[in-house]
Amino acid sequence: MAAIIRRDGVRSFVLFTVGGMELALPLDGVLEILRPPVLVPIPLGPPSLEGLARRRGAVLPVIGLRRVLGLAGDGEGETDDGGADDGGTKAARLLILRHNGQPVGLLVDRVAGLAAVGEDRIADAGTAPDPSIDAGLLAGAILTGDGREGALILDPGPLIERQFADLGRGSAGIADFSGAPQPKTAEAIRQDEEQLVVLTVAEQEFALPVAAVREVVPIPETVTRVPRARAHLLGMMTLRDALLPLVGLRELFGLDARKGMDRGKVAVLRTAEGLVGVAVEDVREILRVPRERIDPVPPLMAREAEFEDMDGIARLNGGARLIPVLSAERLFRHGAGDGAGAAAGFGGGVQGREGEGTVATDADVERAEAFVVFRLASAEYGLPVGAVQEVLRRPDAVTPLPNAPDFVSGVTTLRGAVLPLVALRRLLRLPEGRENGGDRGRVVVIAAGAARAGLLVDGMAGIVRIPDGAIGPAPVVSQAQHRLIRRIGALENAGERRMILLMDPAELLDMDQLADLLATV
Repeated sequence: MAAIIRRDGVRSFVLFTVGGMELALPLDGVLEILRPPVLVPIPLGPPSLEGLARRRGAVLPVIGLRRVLGLAGDGEGETDDGGADDGGTKAARLLILRHNGQPVGLLVDRVAGLAAVGEDRIADAGTAPDPSIDAGLLAGAILTGDGREGALILDPGPLIERQFADLGRGSAGIADFSGAPQPKTAEAIRQDEEQLVVLTVAEQEFALPVAAVREVVPIPETVTRVPRARAHLLGMMTLRDALLPLVGLRELFGLDARKGMDRGKVAVLRTAEGLVGVAVEDVREILRVPRERIDPVPPLMAREAEFEDMDGIARLNGGARLIPVLSAERLFRHGAGDGAGAAAGFGGGVQGREGEGTVATDADVERAEAFVVFRLASAEYGLPVGAVQEVLRRPDAVTPLPNAPDFVSGVTTLRGAVLPLVALRRLLRLPEGRENGGDRGRVVVIAAGAARAGLLVDGMAGIVRIPDGAIGPAPVVSQAQHRLIRRIGALENAGERRMILLMDPAELLDMDQLADLLATV
């Protein structure tokens, strides 16, 4: 079982819950932890596939762990402890891992935090069976202080392999996703990226380097106050029988007074003086941020002593999201204990670089492909313009075709010639919807040589030019999907993101091969 083994003899894990079950993954296998983005459905995948997400220019499949583990419901309308709706969907997180060179997302109900676990508290899978989970998906269990079984440690390899046997492996004649740029070495990542833990304090976001955060634990029930201590020194707490000073970031930064310490997290930081606990409201994400996206503190602010605890400001989403990056070493030095901390002004006072963003040049526009884009079951699909003869309204009458595959609705006539009609929803194993007809329904006529077919779609989105650099290979969630959808176009314009599934017209016209291929889905 791969996991970080630190100098102090412990392993680091990400702890999370799915359907009330406590689970864990080795921290070094988790690339990032994010709030779930908007997912684009992709057809012909396994039942556990939630959809596709885009991250750092790469497209990754997202697996719902509830579905994999056979747990009822989808997590919506539940709180972190499975109770009534209390906005619990905000706690859902996406854990990004890598499998066969392909990033994969695991959707979980909530992330409980990070934990540093000694070797004596880790049992192997054989001694920690759990009837609710296939033992083949487990790499062990984290034992509690009294020796009982706690969080189960998942083995991500078998878990992902069972869902996507073809992920990262292209078949003969098909683009192999594993040929995409491979992950950088750890040394290269250290040189050009910073891994940050994003914390929230008084509804504001701050970040600390992951290397400085030993673990994250809930705020303890008991905190021993220290007489005549400054306001930001909340007291002392115990962590595995060791004393730990507890500092409140609200008080340190002079933010709104806290109403109580019954909820929240403690980030345990490594400093030159030893371990220090920092009380925050929540730990939201773990992000990998290019160093070029972390700007120094503006000179006007940097010359003030109150800002010496900051290493910079991370610019995300094109500068729309700014996160101060704190220094664990300098965080407690600037004497903000009188409640006059300066960091309270970050709600909107720092501006991003004007006009930041990628601007397409004339040369970029020339290096682009044109696609006819249509809508189908809440997703967008594209076909090369050269393969599309025309787009028509749906015919009023369709003649059934005996012994045809189930995805062939029948035939109609087009200027005296017979045109077979392919119901794309049936072909792609999508549920029938109310869009599957009516005034918005269209027929996209594709042709190659003498072969022609009409594709029944929900509606048209128009003709879109996609730059070559915005087109990449599609993840292989199944061989049937990968024959029909080999590439994906990812566009971003004025903050709007689009993911267009690009279909292969030649494969769509080979009816016999399609029928044989789909028989295995």
